[in-house]
Amino acid sequence: MSYPIKEIPTSERPRERLKKYGSKSLSNHELLAIILKTGTKNKNVTELALDILKEYSIENLQDISINKLTQIKGIGEVKALELLAVIELGKRIYTHHKKELKKLTSAKEIFLATRHLFINEYQENLYALYFNTKQELLEIKLLFVGTVNESVAHPREIFKEAYRLSATYIVCIHNHPSNDTTPSKADMFFTEQLMKTGLMHGIKVIDHIISGSDNFYSFYENKTISVKEEI
Repeated sequence: MSYPIKEIPTSERPRERLKKYGSKSLSNHELLAIILKTGTKNKNVTELALDILKEYSIENLQDISINKLTQIKGIGEVKALELLAVIELGKRIYTHHKKELKKLTSAKEIFLATRHLFINEYQENLYALYFNTKQELLEIKLLFVGTVNESVAHPREIFKEAYRLSATYIVCIHNHPSNDTTPSKADMFFTEQLMKTGLMHGIKVIDHIISGSDNFYSFYENKTISVKEEI
């Protein structure tokens, strides 16, 4: 039996869930339902969205034609055109984003690309840089301000962002306002814990860099920390 969308509790409707929890909380069919707007006499919009995804996977939708869409009961020409427009816009956004990705392959490149972040900073700032499989930079995120240690900069916050971005590699970088980039005991311990956690999560932390105003220290290049794969 089909229930009209108005009979579904307001808090459970896709649009309300989007407003309350954000787009990332919605399933594929809920996002599709918002785009479709309305269902049919016999099916509410959520059921119609499910019908489309039963017929065509998300991957196949990127190449779907108007003829195939209008063969689905409940999808007329207007809905088909609106859906195709959204799909094409998504492709263009993704393509533009891919063109903008910057490849950083060494500690020096990362230091030079991020040193502006620490200008006139008198506290330690910890950033995480997230990379894809090609070591292209996906995002830089400021995670903590203050002395780097496990109680302040807990690894779970770093990996939460990695999952959100579908990142493959992480590089952490923080500054020493004193310009002395020698790692402290807290830096050493934090880095070791971070790398162990990365191995457990399947997202490698490939370096932790300490940035000064004109120099840097790379845990990877100095081979300061060695974490076994079995961990």
